[in-house]
Amino acid sequence: MPELPEVETIRRQLESKIVGKKINDIKVHYAKLLNLPEKKFIEQVVGSKIIALKRRAKILIWDLEGDKNLVFHLKMAGQVIWAGKNPNPARYTYVIFTLSDSNKVFFNDKRKFGWVKLLNNKELEKLLLSYGPEPLDKNFTWQKLKEILSKKKRIRIKPLLMDQTLLAGVGNIYAQEACFCAGISPERKADNIVDKEIEKLYDCLKKVLLDSIKHHGTSADAYVDALGNKGSFEGRLKVYGRQGEKCYRCAGIVKKIKLGGRGTYFCSKCQK
Repeated sequence: MPELPEVETIRRQLESKIVGKKINDIKVHYAKLLNLPEKKFIEQVVGSKIIALKRRAKILIWDLEGDKNLVFHLKMAGQVIWAGKNPNPARYTYVIFTLSDSNKVFFNDKRKFGWVKLLNNKELEKLLLSYGPEPLDKNFTWQKLKEILSKKKRIRIKPLLMDQTLLAGVGNIYAQEACFCAGISPERKADNIVDKEIEKLYDCLKKVLLDSIKHHGTSADAYVDALGNKGSFEGRLKVYGRQGEKCYRCAGIVKKIKLGGRGTYFCSKCQK
């Protein structure tokens, strides 16, 4: 599933291409991805100007004029692609936005788990309030992370980091990478992590997320950026997907376990 770095990459790439443009036309090929009936959705969106692009947690937001917001959640395999003026839609391109400069943006989703919702400002605010703090926000400190851990003392650290109500945007990949960077086992419970380790985890979480954004994210599955290119951070992953390989930090071997129903990679020798 695309996480914070992947969605932020898409936001940054699209921003200079579509902000200030109007949405002139919409073609829908799978209406179940929408939160409104197809005809109503199209009628309310067509003609709207894109004022700004925002990201919250793992969702992409097109701020439209007139108390309207297009909200995209990519879920497992969704893609938002700037297709230009001569596009060739994929067989899983389900929504096509044509802008006032004749360029098109595709919403693709081969698994059909993603969605596009039209929300007014009040509805959007309600949705956003369901998410925890942003780990890259300037007001997010290691003390804030400590506070989050203190509320879920008996929860294991990796699934805790993935809980979107506690911390926004961190998913399976980056929770594992942050734990490895900090030398903390993903199986550790929150009440067993001391202040020094929390500080380290905080630093690692920000470092991993920022580094991934710099490299346009991780294409471990169907993710591509807004230009249709794979992210290059996969080659920089330290544990994710490396079962049976030597640890980059010690002489240990990377193991894979199930934790919270998700495959989890870690080095049992140097992650304590």
